[in-house]
Amino acid sequence: MANALTADQQRRRHALDHPSKPISSRTLSLMSAHAAQLKRDAAGWLWISPWVIGFLAFLFGPMLVSLYYSFTDYPLLEPPIWIGLENYRRMLTDETFRSVLWRTTQFAIIFIPLATIFALAIAGLLNGKVKAGGFFQAAVFIPTLVPMAGSAMIWLWMLNGEYGLINMSINRLLGWAGISGPNWLSDSKWAMPSIVMISLWSIGQMVIVYLAALKEVPDEMLEAAALDGMGPIRRFLSVVLPLISPVILFNVVTLMIGALQIFAIPYILSAATPGGDPRAMYFYTMYMYDNGFRYGQMGYASAQAWVQLLITLGLTAILFIASKRLVHYRA
Repeated sequence: MANALTADQQRRRHALDHPSKPISSRTLSLMSAHAAQLKRDAAGWLWISPWVIGFLAFLFGPMLVSLYYSFTDYPLLEPPIWIGLENYRRMLTDETFRSVLWRTTQFAIIFIPLATIFALAIAGLLNGKVKAGGFFQAAVFIPTLVPMAGSAMIWLWMLNGEYGLINMSINRLLGWAGISGPNWLSDSKWAMPSIVMISLWSIGQMVIVYLAALKEVPDEMLEAAALDGMGPIRRFLSVVLPLISPVILFNVVTLMIGALQIFAIPYILSAATPGGDPRAMYFYTMYMYDNGFRYGQMGYASAQAWVQLLITLGLTAILFIASKRLVHYRA
């Protein structure tokens, strides 16, 4: 490789090519530095090449294809036909689309604040002097390792209206007062709370991230705040919360992206719950999946995917703009 020649090789090559112009030491030094930089760049590209190839082949390429399909009528088994913006216009008059969009928004509005509050509270408890703290940290994190299908099957039994663990516990504790558990998954009024409750079961990763952030809060600042007369709540609001605000922003953004894409849990539960209202657990991504792979409307599903991406990017941008006043970064 010409760019990786050693200094002696470069000097000999230059002497052969230009016998009347001997190479200077400064030029030779610049050439050597340039060759070394090119060698480092080539090594860097070689190291990241698997990711670049994977990104182009499995993400960027399919995204471009999906963008094209969003402007077509593509029933999968026949070639796509260009129809312009018709798929996007259809969403404006699609009642099911508006319904699933609103239901997904409701889920995000309920789930994101609850998940943030519960994760912070659990992290705060684990940050104290707790016996067997490692065990409890593992107990909180393990549910995130359980596959979605496995979690859905576990909760399908726990929320069973007749034989479920939750209703059996409620009946034993409150049965004397005539209070019994509802049909969590079959009753449309309880479907959303059930999905939120199941989703809260998997906040272990957030708890660990918050716990790491809380351990980074300097003890000196907490001691100084205590000397100034601040109580525990005031110290948390005025000292701890600003210091961990970048971590909160990160978790809220990831929660929002996950909430807008909720799919596996409601899809499995709705399919395994006979007699329930199928619309009560019908979310945006489920409707998009059905359009693409059940109804043979890949063009319409692609348009929905791009609208979902634009909504996610827009909300993320709003969060980052709002974070300029609410999030404090340590120098």
